[in-house]
Amino acid sequence: MAVVGSTGSVTSLAGAQSAASTSVGGTGMDKDTFLKLLVAQMKYQDPSAPTDSSAFVTQTATYSQVEALQKLTDQNASMLAMQRASSAGALVGKTATYLGEDGVARTGAVASVILATDSTEATAVIGGQSIPVGRITAFTA
Repeated sequence: MAVVGSTGSVTSLAGAQSAASTSVGGTGMDKDTFLKLLVAQMKYQDPSAPTDSSAFVTQTATYSQVEALQKLTDQNASMLAMQRASSAGALVGKTATYLGEDGVARTGAVASVILATDSTEATAVIGGQSIPVGRITAFTA
């Protein structure tokens, strides 16, 4: 379907959708892009063959589901971060046995724990050294 814009240029809805999805990049569509496309679809529909209103209801329902799933994902991420922090806090003050870089088992009290990020592993500070939690083999009270 072609649409004449305010400047007299001819634009297609498919071209507008393509340009909008390209601007999002590899991250996928976000809710703002979805709403812009929905408004553009309504604005530029062919008056002689309007889009069925049930199609708009379906798209709106899909949008609502995606938004609800995004909220759940955000809540799960927050809960995971709180769980990691709680687990790390429980390690402080305990005696840990860990493998040193030379492969020899060592023991020491956990003074603090540095939480993991997306790109780093959690570490425990034992005897002034940062020990990756993955190298810890045992904990005692």
